[in-house]
Amino acid sequence: MSALVVFESIYGNTRLVAEAVARGLSESIEVEVLDVGSAPSKLMPEVALLVVGAPTHAFGLSRPNTRHDAVTKAPSPVTEPETGAREWLDTLEQAGKGVHAAAFDTRIGRGWFPGSAARAASRRLGALGFKAAIGPESFYVVGGTGPLADGEEERARQWGFELGAEIAHLPPA
Repeated sequence: MSALVVFESIYGNTRLVAEAVARGLSESIEVEVLDVGSAPSKLMPEVALLVVGAPTHAFGLSRPNTRHDAVTKAPSPVTEPETGAREWLDTLEQAGKGVHAAAFDTRIGRGWFPGSAARAASRRLGALGFKAAIGPESFYVVGGTGPLADGEEERARQWGFELGAEIAHLPPA
């Protein structure tokens, strides 16, 4: 039994959260972390948990135009991703029995804002037959490009730890 954490990141904030989540998960389950551009469209049979992370763009998952806009706003040069979580989820094969899923996003500020990449990813994962292991979670950045807000990396590790402990006790989906 293993977990796969797939993330989309332009500024590096979502990558940091994905890596922290994986550190927390690794206390209970074997885990692999992959950028969405190198993630498989078919999960290996040993994957019991899929975690998807993405930045919230325009109230949801990024699109080619929102990724392009984000690249133009980067404080230093970054490469524009060809694939985002939205496109990858569109290619992902339906889950076989026994695969749970969770989603997280990175977003600006701590107040209420409409839309969430994590909620959008969770809905797509459910439509593909994944069973929700835990509700979607948001992690916060300071300003449009980051860095992560104080304490968010540790909170992500703790969320991963709790998710791993939950998965270890869940029956197959």
